[in-house]
Amino acid sequence: MNLEVNDKSIEANEHGYLLNLNDWDEDVAEAIASRDGYKLMVDHWELILYVREYYLEKQTCPTMHTIVQELGPRNAKFHDRKSYEKHIYSLFPSDPCHEVCKLAGLPMPQPDD
Repeated sequence: MNLEVNDKSIEANEHGYLLNLNDWDEDVAEAIASRDGYKLMVDHWELILYVREYYLEKQTCPTMHTIVQELGPRNAKFHDRKSYEKHIYSLFPSDPCHEVCKLAGLPMPQPDD
């Protein structure tokens, strides 16, 4: 499966995850989001950029628990971690960790991630 972004063909696997981490940029994320039916807003980008930075530092995708623990307290709009987790699921209803990793140009999270 390929994505056409800015006159460049970007290779992805059958699930839509990029084959080359270095092919990612914000335009690629927008193309993936459009294909998957998302319009990326500030809250989406906060998650995408956090997950990408986390992966580049630790070479693994963060778990939902890690995301909520680290980003929830920073986000003044939410009073507790549970409400922040619900917000994440409102942004990505089916599977937030997988969808955010895909949008961040990262490999598909493994079950242990």
